Amino acid sequence: MSSVARGRAPYYFVPEPSHYPILMMVGVFIGMTGAYFWMNEVPGGKYIFWSGVAWWLAVMFMWFRKSIGESQDGLYGNRVDISFRWGMSWFIYSEVMFFGAFFTALWYARIQAVPSLGGLENALLWPDFKAVWPSVAAGATASPAGTIEPFETVGPFWLPTINTALLLSSGVTLTIAHYALQAGRRTRTIAFMWLTLILGATFLFFQAIEYHHAYTDLNFKMSSGIYGSTFYLLTGFHGFHVFVGTLMLFFITMRLMKGHFDEKRHFGFEGVAWYWHFVDVVWLFLYILVYWT
Repeated sequence: MSSVARGRAPYYFVPEPSHYPILMMVGVFIGMTGAYFWMNEVPGGKYIFWSGVAWWLAVMFMWFRKSIGESQDGLYGNRVDISFRWGMSWFIYSEVMFFGAFFTALWYARIQAVPSLGGLENALLWPDFKAVWPSVAAGATASPAGTIEPFETVGPFWLPTINTALLLSSGVTLTIAHYALQAGRRTRTIAFMWLTLILGATFLFFQAIEYHHAYTDLNFKMSSGIYGSTFYLLTGFHGFHVFVGTLMLFFITMRLMKGHFDEKRHFGFEGVAWYWHFVDVVWLFLYILVYWT
């Protein structure tokens, strides 16, 4: 049985003033300051960074726990549910713009910058430059002076293709879990949620293997010209989003096991499902544009 509170919710719930937003920003400030110090080799930078991350996670845990408690107390009615849906929609839209910027950078480097550098106007400056993509040919890394080490690219076979199958499968299992929840089949829902979690974690494991292979065997790094930087920005940020999505799925699964959702009221589940499907779609574009072309 669901433990969702059945009391009459207010017309629109207005929470009391909260100190969590400012505490969250303090954690972000500490973490970003530590990251800056760490990247610039300031002593103690990494400890400051991880202290900020720990602070941020602790505040997020307390904030989410309070929100879950308000939901379980029956304070969230239809108006709040609609505001949550709009909020999640705008958040995913901002994520679309985020990845759109990096895909645009990839397009600009490949279609505009590299061909321009290989044009006649630059022939006198860089006579040996070859405007090809991927930039692995001799002199084709926008570094005729040889400041960028030779490297090999990562092709679509086999780990990226396996990861594509894993993410697409996880989208199917998550959809099955959603339909099971709507049908009131809680055991089936939880089982498919755990399967989705396993698929997401396996994706991250294979991506870690791919990165290790690229760095150690292919000498392919972020410093490998514009090709390397765009590759790791796109795949790295996507991997981070998969990691965040996996954490979301885990906590939603825990809430399902506690009976926090029923057949009609389960936007916490739906919001995470929206996010996970968005991550799936981004990977499809990334798989085609980065690994195949």
